[in-house]
Amino acid sequence: MRQDNHSSNLDFVLLGVNGPQEQEDIFFILFLFIYPIILIGNLLIILAIHSDIRLHNPMYFLLANLSCVDIFFSSVTIPKMLVNHIVGSKVISFGGCLAQMYFMIDMANTDSYILAAMAYDRAVAISRPLHYTTIMSPRACVLLVAASWVIGSANALPHTLLTASLSFCGDREVVNFYCDIASLLKLSCSDIQFNVKMMYLGVAVFSMPFIGIIISYIRVFSTVLKVPSTKGVRKAFSTCGSHLTVVSLYYGTVMGMYFRPLTNYSLKDAVVTVMYIAVTPMLNPFIYTMRNQDMKAALGKLFKKRIST
Repeated sequence: MRQDNHSSNLDFVLLGVNGPQEQEDIFFILFLFIYPIILIGNLLIILAIHSDIRLHNPMYFLLANLSCVDIFFSSVTIPKMLVNHIVGSKVISFGGCLAQMYFMIDMANTDSYILAAMAYDRAVAISRPLHYTTIMSPRACVLLVAASWVIGSANALPHTLLTASLSFCGDREVVNFYCDIASLLKLSCSDIQFNVKMMYLGVAVFSMPFIGIIISYIRVFSTVLKVPSTKGVRKAFSTCGSHLTVVSLYYGTVMGMYFRPLTNYSLKDAVVTVMYIAVTPMLNPFIYTMRNQDMKAALGKLFKKRIST
């Protein structure tokens, strides 16, 4: 007898690494160590930008929003993993599974579009410096961020609704640490052809910012190559280097996550998943502050203020 997916008793099992207990313990310790760093690092970025008036410009406004997305992105999955390990259960309800899937798609798309907005900001700053304040006005920055959040939500909603309408019977073991759309479609006993087509459309929507980033940096480097001095080249690379590192890390892990066969879920795939949902959000604050003197100064002022208080 087929079990309907609308039943309140329908649960899924998040297999995670699905290996020996020692491997599961290692991943638990890893997530337990990384998650506080993600929260503290990204919150410090937001507070430093908010408290220092010198950082009230488009580049840092977009960076603060990226940190906000990274906090939400990791919080969708990691707390559930930690709780499941502590209580000794891998079960997640159908509603919880759909919520995870929705917010993962939402945050991943929002992250992608904010990264594209940051690339556009750098392209305008380098190729059209005299018009920078006009093009990247406060209103334009708010619109770019708002559009990123709206597109992320709009792309996540149809996938969630379509998945909610499917029937699931028999094996309900999700071969991942969280509920991702590809794993859920594999478990359905309904016709998923339309869902798969919509998933490809979603991938196209997700990929558009990456194309925008490439176009922005082509413009940046074509402008830089026209500058005869090495000083201009150095300045451009110092301005864009952090962002390029984050983009490479983010899209590299995304490709490693989704451009792989889903027949088996090995330890290697689990490591890629950890990179995608935990390591990248953890590293972003370090990447953006390591070579950025303004951020270092703002964080220094923030710590001094808190200590004196």
